[in-house]
Amino acid sequence: MLDLNFVNGLIPVIVQDARTRDVLMMAYANGEAVRLTRMTGFAHYYSRSRKKLWKKGEESGHFQKVVRILADCDEDCLMYEVEQTGAACHTGYTSCFYRTLDGAVIGKKVFDPREVYGKNGN
Repeated sequence: MLDLNFVNGLIPVIVQDARTRDVLMMAYANGEAVRLTRMTGFAHYYSRSRKKLWKKGEESGHFQKVVRILADCDEDCLMYEVEQTGAACHTGYTSCFYRTLDGAVIGKKVFDPREVYGKNGN
């Protein structure tokens, strides 16, 4: 296995749809999240705000089955190629990258976050 370069215990993870090649999201993982991802075949991350591990889809049911994990040339960033169930974004959009810098929505919303996460949608 490569000697990954974690910064403050974390490594950024870019998530790409294995079929469409669309970038779905970006998150962080620690060593345990990477280990769980490799062991289970489902994406695990580390939440900086909640300060805990999380499995993508554990609340929403929108899981990411990991097809392949790639490391960049500096070994300080990973890319998970995934088969996405439902949406990747907690806001209900297929991808977290659903709007332009000017605020124009260009993505497709596939679920109402209030129905999945409660009244806040978070």
